[in-house]
Amino acid sequence: MRRAVVLFAVLFIIDILAFAGGQGEGRGQGEGRSGSTDEPAGEAAFSQRFRSMGWEEIVAEASGQEVFFYMWGGSESINAFVQGYVRERLRERYGVRLTMVPVSDAGVVVNKVLGERQAGRTEDGSVDLMWINGENFRTMREAELLFGPFAEKLPNLSYVDTTDPVIQSDFGYPVEGYESPYGGAQFVMVYDQERLETPVKTIDELFAWVRENPGRFTYPAPPDFNGSAFVRHVFYHVAGGHEQFQHPFDQELFDEVAPRTWELLNELEPYLWRSGETYPETRSRLQGLFANRQVDFDMDYNPRYAANLIEDGRYPESARTFVFEGGTIANTHYLAIPFNASAKAAAMVVADFMLEPETQLEKMKTEVWGDPTVLSMDKLPDDERRRFDELPRSEAVLEPEVLQEHRLPEPRADWISAIEEGWRENVLQR
Repeated sequence: MRRAVVLFAVLFIIDILAFAGGQGEGRGQGEGRSGSTDEPAGEAAFSQRFRSMGWEEIVAEASGQEVFFYMWGGSESINAFVQGYVRERLRERYGVRLTMVPVSDAGVVVNKVLGERQAGRTEDGSVDLMWINGENFRTMREAELLFGPFAEKLPNLSYVDTTDPVIQSDFGYPVEGYESPYGGAQFVMVYDQERLETPVKTIDELFAWVRENPGRFTYPAPPDFNGSAFVRHVFYHVAGGHEQFQHPFDQELFDEVAPRTWELLNELEPYLWRSGETYPETRSRLQGLFANRQVDFDMDYNPRYAANLIEDGRYPESARTFVFEGGTIANTHYLAIPFNASAKAAAMVVADFMLEPETQLEKMKTEVWGDPTVLSMDKLPDDERRRFDELPRSEAVLEPEVLQEHRLPEPRADWISAIEEGWRENVLQR
């Protein structure tokens, strides 16, 4: 969900064609709102009233509204969770109708909202809620395309540690209440304890292991999300920390750290799978190499990822995960409400529902999604915390405390694009 917004003109044309042909579940260009989503007669717009409204008033206004939720639709299990568990409970409890609109990339939704503003459609927008983070959030904030700040009005936000840098900033860009946390992610390394009894503890140890075991390690080529994250870890390692990358891109600092990073990765290249002559182009390709025992390490942003593949029979029962002693990069995915959303009150209710401990617990179950919670265990009542503690956890999944203690924030998005381009020019094409 984090890919940068591509050329607006191209996607705007795509959106026009999509609207002309009908958008399936979404609102068409000329459609009004269904049900009771219109503003009450004689009242100011919700965006002008919501700050002074109590939560129960917002819930009452949300009743009868329909929320068009645009989200990545590439996972059957995630789609089933949203279209089943979430949709049914919203309807039963709040009278809110949820319609999921699957997309391949959040950038398409960003351009849809931008296109509507360009066309003068400042109300009755087609997107009520969207799954977003990274560059797309920064683009929408800087273009003033988001409604808010709304997150502080959500009662269940009290269960979130909003001072945590991984929550407070989205790829280095301040959230400031314009997004509500939805789920977590943290980079983990995967190994097979039948092949490697004890995992390496640091990046230095990993690189030493690679040199001693030529051909048994590789990483996906950026811009694959996991491969890019692996390179960012090396970047942090060379720089001696992550703090300096929480600020806007600094060419002088980049020119200091990048050459040493490329040198380290180039020195490693002859010891990689296929002698570094090629890299897996996708995460799924690396999965296949690990499952077929061609390499001894895998990597992913979901700490429960290995457990999911074990359950599916794709990974051996002996697969395990670990994090580096110096930490691994974590980030948060969020929900945001466009500035012209038709059902803002109901969108806020959906965002709050996603933060309910019961919802977060359900979403965290391996057989449902396996998405890490954004709730702070320290902020939960004892009975709720106990339910999370009692959630069955595969041996392939690290304890939540271990993950929490080893979280590193993402760099700002402008650093990521520079690192990916630098890797392509100085490692891949060297």
